Parts: sequence; C-alpha cells; structure tokens
Amino acid sequence: MRVAAAAWPLEWHADRDAYAAKLARWFETARADLLVFPEYAGMEASLTAPPPRDTPGAWIDLAAASAPWVLGLHVDLARRHGVHCLAGSLPVASPSGPVNRAYLVSPAGAVLWQDKRIPTPWERTHTALVPGDPLTVAQTALGRVGVLVCHDAEFPDHARALRCDLLLIPACTDTDRGAARVRVAARARALEGTCVAILAQTVGEVPGCCFLDANSGRAGIYAPPDAGVPPDGILAESVPRQPGWVRADLPVDALARLRAGLGEVAIARDWPRAAQAHPAPLRRFAM
Repeated sequence: MRVAAAAWPLEWHADRDAYAAKLARWFETARADLLVFPEYAGMEASLTAPPPRDTPGAWIDLAAASAPWVLGLHVDLARRHGVHCLAGSLPVASPSGPVNRAYLVSPAGAVLWQDKRIPTPWERTHTALVPGDPLTVAQTALGRVGVLVCHDAEFPDHARALRCDLLLIPACTDTDRGAARVRVAARARALEGTCVAILAQTVGEVPGCCFLDANSGRAGIYAPPDAGVPPDGILAESVPRQPGWVRADLPVDALARLRAGLGEVAIARDWPRAAQAHPAPLRRFAM
C-alpha cells in the first residue's frame, strides 16, 4: 500500500479549467493508493478572479460557492484513477455557519467529510468560521482512516478518539513556526497512536489574497520510531517550501507487530497503564 502527501503550491489561475488541469496532473503523477491534499487547497478553485473586496469573509463566500464543483472534480478524478483521496479543504456553508471541511473520497465515489473542530485564533478573530461536525472515522480498504485538520492535530485526545491506522493531517500555515508545530504534532500522534500520520501542507505565496497570502510547509509521512521502520520514524519527507509529492510504502506488518506489543515499547498496549497512573495525587514540595 502506497500513500502520497502533497506539498501543494497555491497559485492564481486564468479560469476554473486551468485549476482542474493542474489537479488532474497531480492525480496522474501521484502513483499511490491514497492521495492527501492540504488544508485550504480546495480554495484554489476560487483563485481565478478576486472578489470585490480582499477580505477573509469575501474569500470564504467565494470558496463556499465553488465547494460542490470542487468536490465533484475530486470524485471524478478518484474514480478515474481508482484511488482514495483527501481533497484539499475549503469553507463550506453549514446551518451553524461556514466550516472548514475536508472530503475523503473512495475509488467508487463514496464521500465522507471531516470538519475542523478547533479554529485557530486567527480564524476565530478574523473570519466567521465555526467548529464543524464531530470527528468521523472511515473503515476503508486501506484500513481505519481518520482526519484531523491542521490545528486539531495538536490535541492528542482527538487522535486517541479516532484510533485509526492512517491519520491524515491537511494543514495550511503561513510561518515556519506554524509548519513546525503541525509537523511535531504529526510525529507525536504517530508515536502515541501506533499509526501512520500523513501530513500535507500548502506552500508558496498568493499576492492579492489576504486569506492565502503566505504559505510555509512541507509534506511528510511518519510512523512510530520502533522496530521495522526507519529509526527516526520518518517514512518520507519533502524539503520545506518545495512543492511536490512525497510517497511511502506503508510498513503494514511492522505496525501490526507494534500494535501487538512486539516492539521496543508497547505504547498501544500501555495506554490503560497510563490512564491508571494519570489520576494519582500530585505531590507538592516547597523548595
């Protein structure tokens, strides 16, 4: 089983057809069973003409209007290439307000979605984005798949609740610090959950779009650093700010052994012990 994570270069397009052609090229060159695109990559379909005002709200409205078309494009490409894909997230209208939604698509065209649960401080302050639907896990031919959108991946309880084999982390960060936080979170979630975390991030600059103006990141595929995987747990990783795919063949047998407690440590089996130790009274000393 091979997975591919995108370091996706955001850019302006002459029209929707140009964006569709770009996405088709990426599908054609992925050479994997599962393709993971970043947070807000789906908004690129709106980068054909700016809204009347360059404001976060205007860009959210423009992206939400294009969401059905963007989803349909990914469904068609997933069917054509016989792959699973996580479409790049984008704002979508919901009864409670706009949400940041990522769609998981199967080769047969089945669709489920995962909304961002914890908007960042910037999103809460400058946009109308609201927390979306609860966490969802998909049982697929590739295994149990969960999605945590960017900031959500920085909270261990989210990943623990999913108990997945593959944890997909689409992200969009505008600084090296933000990119590092999500990368550290992805590696930690892989260790804690004895799973493979697949990180996809946006890269590049988009002048004239206040929502997607600067993007710093990389793509990475991470496993627990234990027996049967690379010593550092990095299955594949791109150079920061460099667009392209990274791919890895998943160490399925090694992960099964680790989950059975046959590695150097047995994190998957020791969670109950950690839970028992957690409520112990705190000892306080005056020094």
